[in-house]
Amino acid sequence: MTAPRVVIIGAGFGGLSAAKALAGAPAEVVVIDRSNHHLFQPLLYQVATAGLAPTQIASPIRSILGPQANARVVLGEVTGVDVDSRTVSLADRSLVYDHLIIATGAAHSYFGHDGWAQVAPGLKSLDDALDMRRRILLAFERAEVEPDPAERERLLTFVIIGAGPTGVELAGAIAELARRALARDFRAIRRSMAKVELVEAGPRVLPSFPAPLSAYAHRTLTRLGVDVRLGKAVSGCDADGVTLSDERIAARTILWAAGVLASPAAAWTQAEADRAGRVVVTPRLTLQGHDEVFVIGDAAHIDTGGGPLPGLAPVAKQQGAYAAAAIRRRLVGAEPPPRFRYRNAGSLATIGRQAAVVTIGRLRLTGVLAWVLWSVTHIYFLIGFRNRIAVTLDWAWAYATFERGARLITGAGSATIRPQLPRLTAK
Repeated sequence: MTAPRVVIIGAGFGGLSAAKALAGAPAEVVVIDRSNHHLFQPLLYQVATAGLAPTQIASPIRSILGPQANARVVLGEVTGVDVDSRTVSLADRSLVYDHLIIATGAAHSYFGHDGWAQVAPGLKSLDDALDMRRRILLAFERAEVEPDPAERERLLTFVIIGAGPTGVELAGAIAELARRALARDFRAIRRSMAKVELVEAGPRVLPSFPAPLSAYAHRTLTRLGVDVRLGKAVSGCDADGVTLSDERIAARTILWAAGVLASPAAAWTQAEADRAGRVVVTPRLTLQGHDEVFVIGDAAHIDTGGGPLPGLAPVAKQQGAYAAAAIRRRLVGAEPPPRFRYRNAGSLATIGRQAAVVTIGRLRLTGVLAWVLWSVTHIYFLIGFRNRIAVTLDWAWAYATFERGARLITGAGSATIRPQLPRLTAK
């Protein structure tokens, strides 16, 4: 008798948690992902700002699931799901499932201005992070040999759009990179020339955090030299800068951290979706009318009483574990578990060296203690002992020396933004 097949689309936090929780279950577990690695997204900004190497925050999916006898990995991109025939379609094949978990995450949302993506890249993948690192480091290289003061100023102006955790962490990291790590590397530019602009349409930074922590983050960013612009909606983005409601910021490097759009899961399944494209699921994380289909993580909209759950790693991990537990019960004919309840373990964000904010229940922390807790937490949740040791050593070295060891401009894509440099002549 053939074992039931559980297909999991996506090997992010939710999909991987579900797959591992199904270890030893009387089922075949098939994990599909278009990348061959699991990415620790909370530290992606560190790759983008030359703090860590890509290999330190990513692990091959096959290595992670290799010891799990009932799991296999398929590298490919899903093109559709037929919930009536219980089939998942890829470009060159299709897979029949008995149970399906959709954990496809989210993409960047430019609020109807998709053309902005070419000049204002977001941060969701290793490719995004490496492209962002290339743009940031090339800006300094170009500024070093730029004879026109106005153009040099544009090159050394970095605009981050969106002041959520990603935007705040990027702004703080770029400010520290410009003023400390790169300060000794260049001769013609000084640390004071770099400008970091953080633009937010809302009234405060880190809007998902309590107001006192948001105010602390704002003050810390200002001390780092970041110009925080609140209540400023972006009306235009191009290669020369950003247009706000009442002003223009000339800049060559624009980074997007303002919004996300769910994966095509709703279109695949013809399900009800919210304004962000997330599938509206039942209290048990299943598709309406299809109890064999679970939708979790950033692809799902579920309201447990306090509004829709945020797109955070702990949410996805708990939902993945829940979906796996529900499937295990079905496999043995047991009653389904109670409806899903999210256990809020708190929120963390770092602003810079010795500066972070942490909220856990009623506990509120800022400063050095919060920064230590943020560091320990992120190291603990990294996959693989080797990665934990490597990140710990790199962070310790960076703390002691202000150096960032991953300052490499790599990839063929750099040619697309390489400037026409002036000819250097001997004196």
